[in-house]
Amino acid sequence: QVQLVESGGGMVQAGDSLRLSCAVSDPSFSSRAMGWFRQTPGRERELVAAISGGGLRTIYADSVRGRFVVSKDNAKNTVYLQMTNLKPEDTAVYYCGRGPLYANPDSSARTYGYWGQGTQVTVSS
Repeated sequence: QVQLVESGGGMVQAGDSLRLSCAVSDPSFSSRAMGWFRQTPGRERELVAAISGGGLRTIYADSVRGRFVVSKDNAKNTVYLQMTNLKPEDTAVYYCGRGPLYANPDSSARTYGYWGQGTQVTVSS
Protein backbone atom coordinates (compact mmCIF):
# COMPACT_ATOMS: atom_id res chain seq x y z
CA GLN A 1 0.00 0.00 0.00
CA VAL A 2 2.21 2.73 -1.32
CA GLN A 3 1.12 6.22 -0.39
CA LEU A 4 2.67 9.54 -1.25
CA VAL A 5 1.41 12.72 0.36
CA GLU A 6 2.63 16.10 -0.79
CA SER A 7 2.41 19.17 1.37
CA GLY A 8 3.78 22.67 1.56
CA GLY A 9 2.14 24.29 -1.41
CA GLY A 10 0.49 27.65 -1.19
CA MET A 11 0.11 31.08 -2.63
CA VAL A 12 3.20 33.26 -2.66
CA GLN A 13 4.62 36.33 -4.32
CA ALA A 14 7.26 36.27 -7.02
CA GLY A 15 10.68 36.01 -5.46
CA ASP A 16 9.44 34.12 -2.44
CA SER A 17 10.52 30.68 -1.31
CA LEU A 18 8.56 27.56 -0.58
CA ARG A 19 9.47 24.06 0.50
CA LEU A 20 7.42 21.11 -0.61
CA SER A 21 7.50 17.81 1.21
CA CYS A 22 6.41 14.37 0.14
CA ALA A 23 5.94 11.74 2.80
CA VAL A 24 6.20 8.25 1.36
CA SER A 25 4.89 5.13 3.06
CA ASP A 26 7.25 2.69 1.42
CA PRO A 27 9.89 0.58 3.18
CA SER A 28 11.94 0.55 -0.03
CA PHE A 29 12.06 4.35 -0.20
CA SER A 30 15.83 4.51 0.25
CA SER A 31 16.34 2.36 -2.85
CA ARG A 32 14.11 4.36 -5.13
CA ALA A 33 14.62 7.44 -7.17
CA MET A 34 11.98 10.05 -6.52
CA GLY A 35 10.72 12.75 -8.81
CA TRP A 36 8.95 16.06 -8.58
CA PHE A 37 6.77 16.92 -11.54
CA ARG A 38 4.34 19.72 -12.18
CA GLN A 39 1.31 20.11 -14.34
CA THR A 40 -0.82 22.98 -15.55
CA PRO A 41 -4.11 22.82 -17.44
CA GLY A 42 -3.63 21.78 -21.04
CA ARG A 43 -0.08 20.55 -20.54
CA GLU A 44 1.32 17.17 -19.74
CA ARG A 45 3.11 16.48 -16.50
CA GLU A 46 6.68 17.69 -16.75
CA LEU A 47 9.86 17.17 -14.81
CA VAL A 48 10.85 19.62 -12.12
CA ALA A 49 13.57 17.63 -10.38
CA ALA A 50 14.45 14.07 -9.51
CA ILE A 51 16.84 12.41 -7.12
CA SER A 52 18.48 9.01 -6.82
CA GLY A 53 17.68 6.63 -4.00
CA GLY A 54 20.74 7.55 -1.99
CA GLY A 55 20.34 11.23 -2.72
CA LEU A 56 23.68 11.68 -4.45
CA ARG A 57 22.49 12.26 -7.98
CA THR A 58 19.94 14.84 -9.05
CA ILE A 59 18.50 16.15 -12.27
CA TYR A 60 16.60 19.37 -12.89
CA ALA A 61 14.54 20.96 -15.55
CA ASP A 62 16.44 23.81 -17.17
CA SER A 63 13.75 26.22 -16.05
CA VAL A 64 14.37 25.55 -12.35
CA ARG A 65 18.06 24.74 -12.19
CA GLY A 66 19.78 27.07 -9.77
CA ARG A 67 16.52 27.99 -8.08
CA PHE A 68 15.16 24.66 -6.86
CA VAL A 69 16.91 21.97 -4.84
CA VAL A 70 15.63 18.44 -4.43
CA SER A 71 16.71 16.35 -1.48
CA LYS A 72 15.56 13.33 0.41
CA ASP A 73 15.80 12.10 3.95
CA ASN A 74 15.78 8.34 3.88
CA ALA A 75 15.46 8.13 7.66
CA LYS A 76 12.17 10.01 7.40
CA ASN A 77 10.96 8.56 4.10
CA THR A 78 10.52 12.08 2.84
CA VAL A 79 11.58 13.87 -0.31
CA TYR A 80 11.75 17.66 -0.43
CA LEU A 81 11.72 20.35 -3.03
CA GLN A 82 13.15 23.63 -1.84
CA MET A 83 12.02 26.35 -4.19
CA THR A 84 13.54 29.81 -4.14
CA ASN A 85 13.08 32.89 -6.29
CA LEU A 86 9.71 31.62 -7.39
CA LYS A 87 8.29 32.97 -10.60
CA PRO A 88 4.72 33.18 -11.89
CA GLU A 89 5.55 30.52 -14.47
CA ASP A 90 6.22 28.11 -11.60
CA THR A 91 2.50 28.10 -10.87
CA ALA A 92 1.27 24.54 -11.17
CA VAL A 93 0.16 21.51 -9.27
CA TYR A 94 3.27 19.76 -8.02
CA TYR A 95 3.33 16.00 -7.78
CA CYS A 96 5.68 13.60 -6.09
CA GLY A 97 6.32 10.35 -7.91
CA ARG A 98 7.95 7.08 -6.90
CA GLY A 99 10.48 5.61 -9.27
CA PRO A 100 11.51 2.00 -9.76
CA LEU A 101 13.99 0.20 -7.56
CA TYR A 102 17.67 0.91 -8.10
CA ALA A 103 17.03 3.33 -10.91
CA ASN A 104 18.72 6.57 -11.80
CA PRO A 105 16.60 9.69 -11.58
CA ASP A 106 14.67 9.99 -14.80
CA SER A 107 13.02 12.87 -16.58
CA SER A 108 10.02 10.96 -17.90
CA ALA A 109 6.80 10.96 -15.90
CA ARG A 110 6.09 7.51 -17.30
CA THR A 111 8.94 6.14 -15.21
CA TYR A 112 7.11 6.86 -11.98
CA GLY A 113 4.48 4.36 -11.06
CA TYR A 114 2.88 5.96 -8.02
CA TRP A 115 1.93 9.55 -7.42
CA GLY A 116 0.69 11.71 -4.64
CA GLN A 117 -2.43 13.81 -4.87
CA GLY A 118 -0.50 16.94 -5.72
CA THR A 119 -0.11 20.27 -4.02
CA GLN A 120 -0.95 23.60 -5.60
CA VAL A 121 1.73 26.25 -5.92
CA THR A 122 0.54 29.66 -7.04
CA VAL A 123 3.01 32.46 -7.62
CA SER A 124 1.67 35.94 -8.19
CA SER A 125 3.56 38.85 -9.67
